[in-house]
Amino acid sequence: MIVNVSEAKTNLSKLIDMAYQGEEVIIAKNNLPLVVLVPHKSRGKRKLGLLAGQIRIPDDFLDEDAQINAMFYGDCQ
Repeated sequence: MIVNVSEAKTNLSKLIDMAYQGEEVIIAKNNLPLVVLVPHKSRGKRKLGLLAGQIRIPDDFLDEDAQINAMFYGDCQ
């Protein structure tokens, strides 16, 4: 079903129900299709620690490096 923006504003609840029931709802402006109204699909819960044991972060990861500091801040002596 293709509806123009003004009609979509008036009948948004009805269009949402139609999309939720599986009907294709296309919103158009000046008869040019712009968007398709689709129901939201939950992504599920994210799994933390997916790369545990596969990467190693060095102990000195957060230590400052004099050469890099000089590139960013110049020689501040």
